Amino acid sequence: MAAYTLSRRHRIRRGALTMALVTCMGVALVSCSDGAEPAAGQSAASPAADARLARLAQQAADTGSLGVIVRVDSGDGAPVEIAKQAAWTKGDHRIAADDQFRVGSNTKTVTAALVLQQVAEKKISLDDSVEKWLPGLVEGGADITVRMLLDHTSGLGDFLLTPEFLPSLTGQEKRTWTPEELLAITPGQDPPAEPGETYSYSNANYEALGLILEKATGSGLAELIEEKITGPLGMKDSYLATKADWNTGQQHVTGYEPDAERLRTILSGTVDLPEGVGFAGPERSGDNIDTSAVDPSWSWAAGGMVSTAQDWQRFLTALISGELLPEAQMKQMRTTVDAPEEGGGYGLGLMRVDTSCGTVWGHTGGLPGYSSEIYTDASGRRSVAVLTSTNFGIKEEKAATTNKALVEAATCQMLGKPQPSDSPAG
Repeated sequence: MAAYTLSRRHRIRRGALTMALVTCMGVALVSCSDGAEPAAGQSAASPAADARLARLAQQAADTGSLGVIVRVDSGDGAPVEIAKQAAWTKGDHRIAADDQFRVGSNTKTVTAALVLQQVAEKKISLDDSVEKWLPGLVEGGADITVRMLLDHTSGLGDFLLTPEFLPSLTGQEKRTWTPEELLAITPGQDPPAEPGETYSYSNANYEALGLILEKATGSGLAELIEEKITGPLGMKDSYLATKADWNTGQQHVTGYEPDAERLRTILSGTVDLPEGVGFAGPERSGDNIDTSAVDPSWSWAAGGMVSTAQDWQRFLTALISGELLPEAQMKQMRTTVDAPEEGGGYGLGLMRVDTSCGTVWGHTGGLPGYSSEIYTDASGRRSVAVLTSTNFGIKEEKAATTNKALVEAATCQMLGKPQPSDSPAG
């Protein structure tokens, strides 16, 4: 869906489940209110602000987000950790702030960091053609560079919207896809664009990058992630998923999506969803489907990571503060192309989101039942994570409003700014 891996802000392009399946499914970060003043006795970071954030999280859960994990690290004390959920979901799983979560397209930032590490070692060049590394696998690959894959200007469309893949995306068909098979069904952009011409988010770009990494290093992607990222950073609860099996000894959040009828209603103003298209899984309260058994392994380098709020904030702050890449590669990563649908710009596997509370860096993610926004400030000292146990569910008006208010308040608090005064739980 963040991709699926949708990333959380992508617009609908074509095909049935386009809505959040290719766009990041969920509500994207929005600007904080300019000039908002703290309530009497309340600063940007205070017990009153923390309590208000917890109320917003519960309100979001009760109005459609279903399950919410919020973690705010202001870099100057103990992080704020919040876990809230709708009452009926407790029968499936009681959420804790350190639960594992499918972070979807946030994985792209890890993949990009690995590529740039290889660039620093001169094993890969950003100007290398895709054809050099993957001969015959990507149509037009002679004119597409590694850089274009990283910043989504390759001219490739997305396989998520194809009739061949949609049944797997929704879990109606159980099939193991290889990256090569996904690239084979990837269409061109619609409307067409030449390589390097236009930003257009595509999971196919990162499937190709995963294959390039494996060819350049001789190691598997999961091995590279552990060797270069999760191991050195002590991210003990993070790994690349290879199947829908979460027996890792650590609690894993249960994800939900609206049933077929409700999903059709949600998307009715945007796309005519074919009859019967919906997510596979056990029925739950409120016309929801438990999507936890939908296999995310296809998302691989584009969105296959499982992590926790703390682990992913540790990764992102290490990256942005310069621990993982030399200065030259960090500068390349932060060089963005215009991406208004992302709230600002898109660099090399990294989003720049401009808000009136300040600029944040990070990514968004989505898979069936899972939506996430994880950011740092420009220095990498402060970070925020908001994880939500549904993707399409927060497209409904009331759910979208409360979820947006939660992300907005948490991001402003991370940046040391007052929470917006017009948030629903005021």
